[in-house]
Amino acid sequence: MQSLTKLYLFLSLFGWFSGLAQSEKTAAAPVANEYSEYLETVQKATFRYFWDFAHPVSGLAPERTATPNIVTTGGTGFGIMAIVTAADRRWVTRAEAVQQLQKMTGFLEKADRFHGAWPHWLDGNSGKVVPFSDHDNGGDLVETAFLVNGLLSARAYFDGNTAPEKDLRQRIDKLWREVEWDWYVRDGKLYWHWSPNHEWKMNHAIRGHDETFITYVLALGSPTHAIKPDVYQNTYKQSDHYVNNRTYYGYKLPLGFPMGGPLFFTHYSYLSLDPRLMQDEQTNYWEQNRNHALINRAHCLEPRQAMFGYGPGNWGLTASDDYNFYDAHSPTNDNGTISPTAALASMPYTPYYSMQVLRNLYLREGNRFFGPYGFYDAYNKGLNWYSNQYLAIDQGPIVVMMENYRSGLLWKLGEKTPELWTGLTKMGIKKPSYPTGFYSYAPDFRSGYIDLWKHPDRGAYVLDFAVKGSSAVTLVVRDETGRDIQKLIDNKSYSEGTQQLLFQLPQGKYEFELAQGSEKQRVKISLHQSVDNQ
Repeated sequence: MQSLTKLYLFLSLFGWFSGLAQSEKTAAAPVANEYSEYLETVQKATFRYFWDFAHPVSGLAPERTATPNIVTTGGTGFGIMAIVTAADRRWVTRAEAVQQLQKMTGFLEKADRFHGAWPHWLDGNSGKVVPFSDHDNGGDLVETAFLVNGLLSARAYFDGNTAPEKDLRQRIDKLWREVEWDWYVRDGKLYWHWSPNHEWKMNHAIRGHDETFITYVLALGSPTHAIKPDVYQNTYKQSDHYVNNRTYYGYKLPLGFPMGGPLFFTHYSYLSLDPRLMQDEQTNYWEQNRNHALINRAHCLEPRQAMFGYGPGNWGLTASDDYNFYDAHSPTNDNGTISPTAALASMPYTPYYSMQVLRNLYLREGNRFFGPYGFYDAYNKGLNWYSNQYLAIDQGPIVVMMENYRSGLLWKLGEKTPELWTGLTKMGIKKPSYPTGFYSYAPDFRSGYIDLWKHPDRGAYVLDFAVKGSSAVTLVVRDETGRDIQKLIDNKSYSEGTQQLLFQLPQGKYEFELAQGSEKQRVKISLHQSVDNQ
């Protein structure tokens, strides 16, 4: 707790608490323990990028702290989800959040659009397009998708009958319906960019598997300008980096680049899409994203990577600033740069391993790496280089994905957004029918044990499992010698599907056996009361 006290003192130097008086008076119940406080502190500080540093005229998110007047549409979509999180956690009042979102949607209504799609960058004062590159001064369909996804999350959350909330929902619905996704189809393929000056010169078809997945979900789910399912099949899936099916460090990767590519592929499209509910003929999307994160970590833990200062508390490669300015870091493009958003936004997939990174970065690097809006964008320990910048597209997923681990808030909102499921259904994606067993986990590539720690907000271990059929289920826990320790489930019937069990046991290594009739699955689980950085 002493370390957190130092953090609060540090933040007070930046006037971090100055705007919090009203919201703190209505704050939720105190967090339960040390780890809840770490999560709350990092999440809340990171959210302030989208609140305190929001553009004063537009309310949109600046691209980065060095260019406060250039606002980013995709990063703003992430920021809208961060504002939803803040309202739910009472860091700001619900009314304050709605007022800010009304300001933002009002600006977006008047800003430059190109057949309904916004550009990558806008001038935060005028709403005029700011070119992203020489020929990219028009519509950016992928950034528009990130923005629209955030707006739809806000529409789902602010469902009250007050005049401001009704107005906000109507504004969002109108903006969403005006995006002409089908206009960006040419020769049967969906394209990323169009410019009134350069037309299709960018010539960038949206192929996968990468961060652009959400673009197809929305383009297919549009109630007014939907593309045809064939466009998804003939564009996104027709790529050299769509099917993978190779195994790295013992983890099978169904889709994507060799060793997965940068970790933002597992974040941007899944801020509101719960991958546990997504399965097609090629992959289970939870397995895809979880294994991608585990491969990224395993690469960083290889002995030869010690030259970069990597370790259990220092892993995570994704697109971010670096000492050469900016790059998409990955296991196949690794220059020693760690980006906090990589591991922190992977918390739903790797909660224990992500918390190791959070504690290490805060406790050991925090004096120079934790500022008014949370962790700075990146650092390279081997070169003693530390970024002094924040980027909207990296800060947003930290807030949102940490919240999806803590409460599942944005995933629940996505689940009740019908247009998302219309799009997924047209893509051939449906909710999985998991076999009886522990569907959510994969063991550490070195020890063979699943590392599980007490959920910091719930004060107990949380075990995910699946049930197939209606037969009774038994769950037995044994110690390392094979001796029965406890029956956590004793011949109990569950409804078919995924389930959660909260339980308490002493820290240690165990074998868990889940049985339903003749079906049995055994896994080795290491239970942790605390998080060890080593």
